Amino acid sequence: MATLKITQIKSRIGSTAQQCKNLDALGLRKINQTVTHSDSAIIKGMITRVKHLVKVEVVE
Repeated sequence: MATLKITQIKSRIGSTAQQCKNLDALGLRKINQTVTHSDSAIIKGMITRVKHLVKVEVVE
């Protein structure tokens, strides 16, 4: 199973409360912070909600 490398590239200031909660659930607190998660439907759904704030890379 692939792993996703997720990096926050924009500030959460001005985002909705739900988008901030999704960033918190992904483990992202600061700009340029990177976390890794397994590739699952739940994680992809959270990424979709905040796709304008994050950069996603697939790591094999």
